[in-house]
Amino acid sequence: MKSSEAGAARDAALVERLVDSLWTECGLSDKTLDAYRGDLLAYARWLGTRDLDLPSAARADLLDYLAHCVETGAKPRTTARLLSSIRRMYRYLLREGIVQEDPTALVESPKLGRPLPRSITEAQVEQLLSAPDTTTVLGLRDRAMLETLYATGLRVSELVGLSLSQANLDVGVVRVIGKGDKERLVPLGEEAIAWLDAFLQNGRASLVRGYATDVLFPTARGAAMTRQAFWHNIRRHARTAGVSAKLSPHTLRHAFATHLIDHGADLRSVQMLLGHADLSTTQIYTEVARERLKNLHARHHPRG
Repeated sequence: MKSSEAGAARDAALVERLVDSLWTECGLSDKTLDAYRGDLLAYARWLGTRDLDLPSAARADLLDYLAHCVETGAKPRTTARLLSSIRRMYRYLLREGIVQEDPTALVESPKLGRPLPRSITEAQVEQLLSAPDTTTVLGLRDRAMLETLYATGLRVSELVGLSLSQANLDVGVVRVIGKGDKERLVPLGEEAIAWLDAFLQNGRASLVRGYATDVLFPTARGAAMTRQAFWHNIRRHARTAGVSAKLSPHTLRHAFATHLIDHGADLRSVQMLLGHADLSTTQIYTEVARERLKNLHARHHPRG
């Protein structure tokens, strides 16, 4: 076997040893393990073009590889992921005594800007909410779900997991058990209360058909709805409404927060409603509102 082929085989074996280690020690998913494998084998192949292998590569070689990735179109987030994979590889090799130095030790990850959450306009929300055919039981249920989601900003798992006992229409709130089993009370608003009441009075009983279930929004079989099923429902209603924006249940959560801030709500209140543990997580919505104002100015101001 040629030396280059031997080096490639040795590198592939080292990558598999790391992947096995990540599986046994960290319990990572197959998809995540495949991502590590792909990143590391690509780096090993590039090293092979320079007659190098993973143990013999130096910091300069790693920097050259990252520069090559950027020049061929890799985004900062992709480059950061590649470096993270390679860093994990060398920490493993160092631990195993295969290398004496970690070439990634003094290499900084690229600075990543926080991506702005995708939101939709108030007019698009109105189109979406009006899309379900409320003359049918399932349409009435979907309208009540969409109204509740937009009124409260719940996570989709919180929405589909709601029970009858968590919705108090007399008081006008839902009691939500969020991340970390933290409980919060979220106001519903008049529209959501009206549609929830209509569904409970005229639709829910025909879906549960006598089954002993406390699910607030049951499926046609009387069971709890999955997150995936609700996601498909939103996409279907968006097509009906002619809303071209790419929607997900999380999009309405973002719209809830963004529109509250647009209308003057303070960050601390929005944080409490969303169930964010850290205020910095909520601050992203001020950036969304600011970006929207900039776009509005650019479109309509004579010197925009």
